[in-house]
Amino acid sequence: MSMDHLDVVLLGKEYRVACAPDKRDELLAAVAYLDDKFIDLAAKTHASGEKLAVMTALNIAHEFLRHQRGDGFDMQGMKRRIGLMKARLDGVLAQQEKLF
Repeated sequence: MSMDHLDVVLLGKEYRVACAPDKRDELLAAVAYLDDKFIDLAAKTHASGEKLAVMTALNIAHEFLRHQRGDGFDMQGMKRRIGLMKARLDGVLAQQEKLF
């Protein structure tokens, strides 16, 4: 797989990173996400430099681990809601079929 280089900007600084051509959009989305996190946390904490990078990394790691464990997301509740929506749709469709 050939690698290209992509120049990205985080907190106003430019970095050159290696990137496979087919992963360019994913990398740009990650850069935008990370830059937003930097800006948000910097505004809240007034941190900068290495401290801001470490705090942001910890926050993102925490979000990732919560997502992996399913914390903060009620999967059973979502399945229940989807089941209720499906039942309602089935009922409406059954009524429509009776019309024809």
